[in-house]
Amino acid sequence: MPTCPNGHSSQSDDYCDLCGERIGAASGASAPSVPSGGGGGVGVPTQAMPTPGGTRCPDCGTPASDRFCEACGYDFATGGGRPTPPQPAPAPAPSSSLSPPPAPAPAPVPVPNPAPPPAPSPAPNGAGAWTAVVIADRDYYNAVIAEEGPDSASLSFPPYAPERRIPLVKREVRIGRRSSSRPEPPEIDLREPPEDPGVSHTHAVLLAKPDGTWTLVDPGSTNRTCLNGSTTPIPFNVEVPLSEGDRIHIGAWTTITLTRGEAT
Repeated sequence: MPTCPNGHSSQSDDYCDLCGERIGAASGASAPSVPSGGGGGVGVPTQAMPTPGGTRCPDCGTPASDRFCEACGYDFATGGGRPTPPQPAPAPAPSSSLSPPPAPAPAPVPVPNPAPPPAPSPAPNGAGAWTAVVIADRDYYNAVIAEEGPDSASLSFPPYAPERRIPLVKREVRIGRRSSSRPEPPEIDLREPPEDPGVSHTHAVLLAKPDGTWTLVDPGSTNRTCLNGSTTPIPFNVEVPLSEGDRIHIGAWTTITLTRGEAT
């Protein structure tokens, strides 16, 4: 296979297929002009081919190893080629001054739970109001005497005991007897004549409920509390629901009946 003066192997034996250098030209002879784009692989060089390893590409600076630059495709034979691809711009160096960390988000302010609505007070005196009717009950007195308690021999039913009607206007209505050691008397004071000697200072308590009803509690009376003619006392410190017309029996002869309607 013919070799051109630049050391390239060529299929053609007259001009190099790679660089277009004439093969076998006489020393000092001028090379005839050859039309460009020639058939048979003949080309017309416009400048001398570089020496491999000795010439650098004028476009990108890569050492030449052949007709075309291996890096950018520059044509050392014709003096042109593809332009060097633009190199990406270097990333900006990080700033030496560190940015301050972001301020922490403010902590959420806890929202307090709304307070439960207060329990409604009993209705004012009128059609829906409650009234405690207090009487000296002879039937209850006879039942107490029949039990033959320790003080039954000294008890006598009062000859005059007018009925009293007391409106229930507070959420807590105490039943008892006022005492000199307790400046505030109970709402239903059974020391009023005729005084019932079997009633404790705080004998029982009526509690208003949100639905408009009442419950009864005996906090620990001496002679206990009964309901509706029964001789069995209610338990201590237990709320007992009440209805209209229920009768509360305490002391030696006192009966308190709950009614609805205006007190007279």
